[in-house]
Amino acid sequence: MGSGIAVSRHRADAQPVSANTDVVATTPIVRRDLSTTRTLPGSIGYGPTRPMAGHLAATVTWLPRAGTTVKRGGQLFRADDRPVVLFYGSLPMYRDVAGPNLVGRDVRVVADNLRALGYAVGRQPSPGEWVTPRSQARSAADDESVETGAAGAGAAPHRVRSGEGVLTPALVAAIKRWQTDLGVPATGTIPVGHVEVASGAVRVDSVSAQPGDPAETPLMAVTSVRKVITVGAELTDAATIKRGDRIQVGLPDDRKVPARVVSVGRDLVASDSGIASGPPLLTVTVAVDKRQAIADLDSGEVQVHFTGRTADDVLVAPVEALVALREGGYAVQGPGGLVAVRTGLFADGWVEITGDGLTEGTEVVVPS
Repeated sequence: MGSGIAVSRHRADAQPVSANTDVVATTPIVRRDLSTTRTLPGSIGYGPTRPMAGHLAATVTWLPRAGTTVKRGGQLFRADDRPVVLFYGSLPMYRDVAGPNLVGRDVRVVADNLRALGYAVGRQPSPGEWVTPRSQARSAADDESVETGAAGAGAAPHRVRSGEGVLTPALVAAIKRWQTDLGVPATGTIPVGHVEVASGAVRVDSVSAQPGDPAETPLMAVTSVRKVITVGAELTDAATIKRGDRIQVGLPDDRKVPARVVSVGRDLVASDSGIASGPPLLTVTVAVDKRQAIADLDSGEVQVHFTGRTADDVLVAPVEALVALREGGYAVQGPGGLVAVRTGLFADGWVEITGDGLTEGTEVVVPS
């Protein structure tokens, strides 16, 4: 987008020069967004591992192989030769799910997962409704009134809150059908340890136990099933990186793909962790927008481009258009001579400038 005009080129000390003129290259000032970027190395993989332990006083009788993917309703391991199943959620199963009209967020986890697995769980009481937890010794006839919220002798009514579920007769029936399909006794109750909860499907990264070990110990390390990019960032870099930030990832084949920051770790990782060398780092996890972009890459090194400072809708010129003045500061050479400028953001070979008479389209001299 350059052109040629005849101008008197002032030197850096802004002193007069001879009347000789030269035809020099020029380029117009443009208006655009400008942003700085920091490029950090990253590695393709499945992200950080986390340990998974059993919560059942039993003996491990079967474990999956490394690399296995376990989805909702799948078998994580077997203890006393019965399956321990994976449910999705944010709350661990911390108590036995048992007793008519039991109320809690753990009950909601059970109801949501059984519904997602195709079991009819019936109507769940809405937030604000009152229910009365009952002893399991109640008769079947009494249980017929559980969903109505009728009060029972010796029990304090409970007002259902948002996010809570209720162990209704319909949900108990769904649990029994699910247990029958699993090949375990259809009790309609779920003791602690028979279900483990994760935020989603997991990939078994490694197995640390073996059949015959107690189930109440760390058994395996799991990761997300989605491939992600792990970046080691120094504290100064990580301080400006936020979850949800939009970024670009440079792949080994020179493609650039859009991505976002999934998480920024809180714990410093030693420099010999394999993420990168140097001072202690924070782990930044990045996910590309289109999974297929890295689907064929089991591992590999990439370049992750994080956006730093930004300036929106500003006048910019190529950095080489700047002329350093002897008295300090900068100018640009326009058709009418030098124009002192105030510089802003520098990025990608461009500089934000403001100066008297400078507008979009003004031609400035650049080295030819």
